[in-house]
Amino acid sequence: MTLGSILILAGRREGAIDPLAAAHGVADKCLVPVAGRPMIAHILEAAERSGAARIFISSHAPDLLSHMADPVIERLEARLSLLEAADNLADSVLAVAEHADFPLLITTADNCLLSAASIAKIGDEALRLGAGGGVAFARREDVLAVHPAGQRRFYEFSDVAVSNCNAYWIGNASALRAAEAFRGGGQFVKKPLRVLRAFGFINLLRFRFGMGPIHHIFQRLSKKLGVKVAPLIISDGRAAIDVDHDRSLRVTEQIMAASPLVSQTANCHETPVEHGVEDGLPLALIR
Repeated sequence: MTLGSILILAGRREGAIDPLAAAHGVADKCLVPVAGRPMIAHILEAAERSGAARIFISSHAPDLLSHMADPVIERLEARLSLLEAADNLADSVLAVAEHADFPLLITTADNCLLSAASIAKIGDEALRLGAGGGVAFARREDVLAVHPAGQRRFYEFSDVAVSNCNAYWIGNASALRAAEAFRGGGQFVKKPLRVLRAFGFINLLRFRFGMGPIHHIFQRLSKKLGVKVAPLIISDGRAAIDVDHDRSLRVTEQIMAASPLVSQTANCHETPVEHGVEDGLPLALIR
């Protein structure tokens, strides 16, 4: 599937100072160095190689790119746009959607190990399932095979245990209805009544405690949201390991050092991949 756009969420939480950013002396978490490069440079490079026509960064820092001395910024040129983040996830996504081409993949700046190949597989799985929207997951065994300390939290369903890959698929404009569930605040996870209104009490229980097969539970959520949202399970366990703190930063750098192809060097450029969505859609409530 041909990818239209990628949105990288790189905003700040209002009134909060990210501990990792503070420890490294940078204003934004996305600028924390990972394997010698700003954190966000890794996902930008994957986005570049994915073949996406447009790449957007949603940030509260209007001068973000001026703090990045990385060749990927120059290579992207007109394909890259920096937009101001809103005070909630829904408005940040919808603001970008006005300019984006579909399908749209949404991910986060700390998703350093997400590769162009995995982005392609997410799109192929969404096409196979006929989904308007989707949430990318990796199986527990695939994540642990990459690094035993890479991820410690998994969501156990009756048929599979998975971890969220912080990647979300929006196939078309009508699927943006799912994002409306998150209007009214960035800290959706800390607003129980908002969670219940969006997903329903029974659906929330089923999802949180794995009461049934994963595809069956997503079917129930889809009815509530009015959009067919599917679990998009990929085989690359690295995609479920993001950089949240010192431990995951060390793990990520170990993985990169062991598999150089995961993290392309600043001077390396590949041709696009050929191929036929704590914040997020809809896992913000439990991430």
